[in-house]
Amino acid sequence: MRLGSFMIVAVLGLDCSPPKVSPGVLHLGPGETLSSVPGPMPGFGPFSNFSDALLAACPLILGKPHAMAGRPTDENFRLRWKLSQEYCAWLYYTPDDNYEMSMLVAATMQPDPTLRTCDLPSAVDDRRYAPEKLGYVFVLHNHPYENALSKSDIRFIVSMAAEHEVVVKTRSGAIPISIIAFYSHSADPERPTCDGFFQYVPGTGELMKWTPDQGHWSPEQIGTITWTAPGIYRIDYK
Repeated sequence: MRLGSFMIVAVLGLDCSPPKVSPGVLHLGPGETLSSVPGPMPGFGPFSNFSDALLAACPLILGKPHAMAGRPTDENFRLRWKLSQEYCAWLYYTPDDNYEMSMLVAATMQPDPTLRTCDLPSAVDDRRYAPEKLGYVFVLHNHPYENALSKSDIRFIVSMAAEHEVVVKTRSGAIPISIIAFYSHSADPERPTCDGFFQYVPGTGELMKWTPDQGHWSPEQIGTITWTAPGIYRIDYK
């Protein structure tokens, strides 16, 4: 199943040139899928708490080639969107009471010029631990610009909660599984800033927006998602 972000206005002339090779990224070709994603990400962590892990993951993901497109009002936004890539990974909890990130997954081509997607496997292959010992806490990915979670994002994390656990038991307490989309407001693609992330928590229905504040995350609940029938939901914004 795919995670995704979208652009409301259609963009013509999709650039199909191969993406730059980037350390820690698995680029999947058309029709290619993985049964699991390797972990941990080289040079990342481990972290004893998820807040520090997210603070480190945000600039790492946004710093990948073409991970951001800037603001829709920027002069070069359409070109940057055409070149943009979406990267996704798991932040998972290990039997050592630490948080690790899997390698990132990205698509080599985007068949729909108005969408950006990445196909994240439901399992992490960290050969240091038995598969059933891992706790799946957060699905991490970037949005090329600051837009809310897409339908595919929301449905993906609901399916992952059904496959894994709605909450993960950790040393510091139970943490609900959720999906996170990092974004940047930077006008310079070579120097992206981590300006926050959107989060959806299936177990509570909360739709959150978080912004960094002096080394911490500041939360704001922006809405609630209510499932009215199988596969159908509504968002009540605050």
